[in-house]
Amino acid sequence: MTEPQTHEPGKTLMIVEDEALVAMMLRDELEDAGYHVLDLTDRHTEALEVAKTCNPDLALVNIRLAGRDDGIELAEHLKALGIPVLLISGQVSRARSAKTVAIASLPKPYDAADMVVAVTYLLACLAGDSSLPKPAALEVFDDGGFNLAPAA
Repeated sequence: MTEPQTHEPGKTLMIVEDEALVAMMLRDELEDAGYHVLDLTDRHTEALEVAKTCNPDLALVNIRLAGRDDGIELAEHLKALGIPVLLISGQVSRARSAKTVAIASLPKPYDAADMVVAVTYLLACLAGDSSLPKPAALEVFDDGGFNLAPAA
């Protein structure tokens, strides 16, 4: 039997996803796990305004957004605001090319429960806790300038 994952209560997440059903499924699963999820958005400008106002602990960003908006460009702006980004996309090579602006990538298709484990892992790492095992599907980048690994 596996022990349940634990995390700091009250962590705030932002989901920027152009597929409404996927975004709602993620929101519901993350809220059930105890995270606070900001209003869903699928556009760069809206997401940036929300980020500036609410300063989420982690942003989950799809590479392809509504219209011609680009999630990698959004990740650059979020990083400038000090907000770490987890790319959630089936575009694995594009996600890897964005490792200077994102801390990790979880490729589609993924299970919503896998997303909860990935988010919990990344938030723990950002808080300096390296005790959780890295989820198999999660690709962690250098850290995009964020301190993912605790000091030795």
